[in-house]
Amino acid sequence: MSSSTRRATVAGNPGASAYDRGTIALHWLTAGLVLVLWLIGTFLEDILPKGAVRSGIWSAHFDLGFVLTAVIVALPLWRWFGGRRLPVEDPGALHILAKTTHAALYALLFVIAGLGIANALVRGVTIAGPLALPAIGDPEWRRPLTHWHGVAANILMALALFHAAAALVHHYLWHDNILRRILPSRAARLTSERR
Repeated sequence: MSSSTRRATVAGNPGASAYDRGTIALHWLTAGLVLVLWLIGTFLEDILPKGAVRSGIWSAHFDLGFVLTAVIVALPLWRWFGGRRLPVEDPGALHILAKTTHAALYALLFVIAGLGIANALVRGVTIAGPLALPAIGDPEWRRPLTHWHGVAANILMALALFHAAAALVHHYLWHDNILRRILPSRAARLTSERR
């Protein structure tokens, strides 16, 4: 079945009320990684003094950043080739706002990943145990890359909070299906009901 046929079939199927497990897993993995990485990047130096523990956590930050990069590449590929497309619940201005928000989230994720990778290359960081990236580029780029990486991450977190707040408004005030469609328990329940 082609992508367009699959999308049309799912969109015309009122029983398809939740995203598939792959989409849900990648969505929540992205959210969790973004939160952990932002917390490390924002608060680590305020909490821990310089030393082996702080250096180890910074190494983990770089490792998790590469994992996040793989996930944010996998998510749109999965959505296009294997993920379930659901019908639009509100085709008006709210749908346009939601699509714009999602596009901005993806754009920021890629900007942050790019700046993080550039920063890792300039620093020549160790990743995944003994594997180390070579130090490439001018060391003077460290400070501006770190600065813009942090600025973009803060903007992403503000937009992610708006995204989460909108989902909660849909769920608790408007009582629609928007949040339920991306909840892991919903996908598991639908799968078990089909068996």
